[in-house]
Amino acid sequence: MYTYFIADDETKIRQGLRQLIDWEELGFYCVGEASNGEEALAAILEKKPDVALLDIRMPRLSGLEVARLARERNYEGSILILSGYSDFKYAQEAMRYDVKYYITKPVDEDELTAHLNKVSEELEEKKKRSSAIEYYSEKARNGILSDFLTGHLHITPEEMKELGLLSGCYQAAIYEKYSHNAAAVSYRFSDLLRLTNEDNHSYETLTIDHNEIILLKGDFAVRRFSEFVERFEREVKPQKGSPLDSLFITYGPVVYRPEDIAMSYEEALHLLKMRFYCDPDQHTFGYHQLQQQAGSLFIPDSATLDEYKNKLTDYIQTLNRSMIAETLDRLREEIYLSSVPIEDVRLFFIDLYLQVKEAICYRYHTLDIPFPPNSWVVDFIHTRYYLYEIITFISEQAEMILSSLGTTSRESTLENVLRYIKDNYMNNLKLERIAPLFGYNSSYLGKLFTQKMGMNFTAYLDLIRIEASKELLKEGSMKVYEIAEKVGYSNVDYFHTKFKKSEGISPAEYRRKLR
Repeated sequence: MYTYFIADDETKIRQGLRQLIDWEELGFYCVGEASNGEEALAAILEKKPDVALLDIRMPRLSGLEVARLARERNYEGSILILSGYSDFKYAQEAMRYDVKYYITKPVDEDELTAHLNKVSEELEEKKKRSSAIEYYSEKARNGILSDFLTGHLHITPEEMKELGLLSGCYQAAIYEKYSHNAAAVSYRFSDLLRLTNEDNHSYETLTIDHNEIILLKGDFAVRRFSEFVERFEREVKPQKGSPLDSLFITYGPVVYRPEDIAMSYEEALHLLKMRFYCDPDQHTFGYHQLQQQAGSLFIPDSATLDEYKNKLTDYIQTLNRSMIAETLDRLREEIYLSSVPIEDVRLFFIDLYLQVKEAICYRYHTLDIPFPPNSWVVDFIHTRYYLYEIITFISEQAEMILSSLGTTSRESTLENVLRYIKDNYMNNLKLERIAPLFGYNSSYLGKLFTQKMGMNFTAYLDLIRIEASKELLKEGSMKVYEIAEKVGYSNVDYFHTKFKKSEGISPAEYRRKLR
């Protein structure tokens, strides 16, 4: 629908024009009326109607004066002059203000309809031209941005300014679907960012290799994005199946020079490729979270394969759940710190599983152990998006073998979990990571832990760490911040808080009390 506006000093004329034809059927609706030229000019500049019908003789400003002033102030709609005079000089003057339509009173229904049909055709053609120009301009702009982000194009500060890219700081982020079953999700992450950004368009979006790229520009956008990520990960974990649950975001560092934007993008792209190593329910992966790789001697060769096959087989035969879990955890860590291609990691686990299965079948050939078919295992491991899924599968298979050997005691499993915590309390332990190693999901193990121990996992871990810190404080050779790091607290203030809550005094006071 298009809009029209009527200006005439006679009320009957205005009413008559609105009733003369079926405006709605012609595709127009009224956005207002005016009885004098000043009101007409103000309304036209404010409402910007597609068509303005102006009486040539009105109080304060004539129709021609309104047309002239409106054009001077960049009004682009069609102007239709109404006049009781047919003198050519009026039409001639009107043409100077891009007035294409000049109708004498009384207005003829067919003549007005014909003029409006022409206006509709012009508006439709203008819309098509505008859409085409906008489409190709946006396409060209996206091409420039793509080449710039990937480091294939240098843009001068003047060109940056012209493209609206010049800013004080920048940060590149990449979004892709997180859920395995998110094919039907139709929204874009940039739409959610716009909501949190209060419609402040201080970012660019484009698609490169089927990934949605967000280039944040300026302190406001960078700060709001950081707040979004912080809240998204720590405060408001998305519910399963919700739109936010399909998000996976990687982001590079904040940079302050345009020539460093490509580096921020490359960091985000590298993190996207490292998604295989993310934890369960991890939705964001930032440049500061990536541990230094190439720090592991892990090589997926026959010697490494034999080493882990023998360890897992021995621990299964001795019913040692904690060592099975510890071995898989160490293997996960070594693979993460290595630079081994992901496909080689998948092949390593396929060989590891099949060799452990073969060894167990040979040792317990009289037992009917319900192993899945080898072809199914090969397909399963090949199609996993995450390393933790493969580790969980191996752990579940080990638990299935142990159950087949006749050990299904939940209490014995909990004992192994407690032993694992006591052996590893100084590390960054999380229930979400420990649970899969013992063949459980974190929710169930958390409930079992609280039921048997009378406290939750975090409280128990704090208890173990505080007891260990007390022993170190007794020795007196280490500083408090060193003890905090030694027992698993990366933040010394947090250690102080936990210690005082447990013992009623600070670590330093505890040490002085022992003297």
